[in-house]
Amino acid sequence: MIRPWSALHWVTMALVYRALWTAAQYSSDQCSWRGSGLSHELHRRDVEQVYLRCSQGSLEWLYPTGAIIVNLRPNTEPSSADMADLHVCIKPQHHSQGSHLYLEHTGDLRLLMAESDQPQRKIRCFNLTDGALFVEAVHQADISRRITAFQYELVSGRGPGAHLYPHLHPGFVTCEPCSDEEVLLAVCVSDFAGSGVFQGESSITGEHSQAQLTLNRLFHQKNGLFVGGGARVRRWTGSVNVPTKCGVPHGGDEYLLTGSVHFGEAWLGCAPRYKDFLTLYVRARRAGTNPCHIDAD
Repeated sequence: MIRPWSALHWVTMALVYRALWTAAQYSSDQCSWRGSGLSHELHRRDVEQVYLRCSQGSLEWLYPTGAIIVNLRPNTEPSSADMADLHVCIKPQHHSQGSHLYLEHTGDLRLLMAESDQPQRKIRCFNLTDGALFVEAVHQADISRRITAFQYELVSGRGPGAHLYPHLHPGFVTCEPCSDEEVLLAVCVSDFAGSGVFQGESSITGEHSQAQLTLNRLFHQKNGLFVGGGARVRRWTGSVNVPTKCGVPHGGDEYLLTGSVHFGEAWLGCAPRYKDFLTLYVRARRAGTNPCHIDAD
């Protein structure tokens, strides 16, 4: 049974030891942090404050002892409305061990991910306003092979198609189609946008399935998700994750395909039939209300 040390005591100790930490213990690029528990092994109840100011990055804590509080914020100051919809998503490395991950708020701790859960590399998300990430070392006689390591991302819960990302609100994924305004915005701001057909599912888990896509148009993409067939072949292939409860369309119809990239994987967002999108886009262009221009014809 996991029995964390008193949260109030941890927070009190954090204030006491704050003066001991120097700039060398913070990440130089403000996106990622790498530290070692050996620097204060004799003070196993020390609490280290870590401040990260990026939309994504990583943390690696070698030989964890004591605890660290990870304060995550975007690199620009968001409005109060944007802050309320901003989430932190954590994905541990397969070798991560030596610590439990908690959400800390006003001295209270809520377990986010136990040490035994981390090798499974499951993603956990929480609202940024709910508190800071509290990483507590598991007491071990031998810490020489213990490394806590994970990636993090800041994810908005308000973008077009965000309701289809299952980790933001586990168990509450909705498969409702995007509104006309969301579809037009998705073409402009999504991590990828194009048109093509679903070629079937390659794998299915309890939370999502992976659909294979062939694209006839590629308006833009991030991280080279879709691979082209060559200079003379205007066709791209790749895969996207889709919530299992929403299913993958069949029948060979052409769809507008937009979505987001999380931890290197594509997630499907707004995806109406392409002929319906084309009608919507032409109407918005004539009215001068389309947010951006694409070669949709």
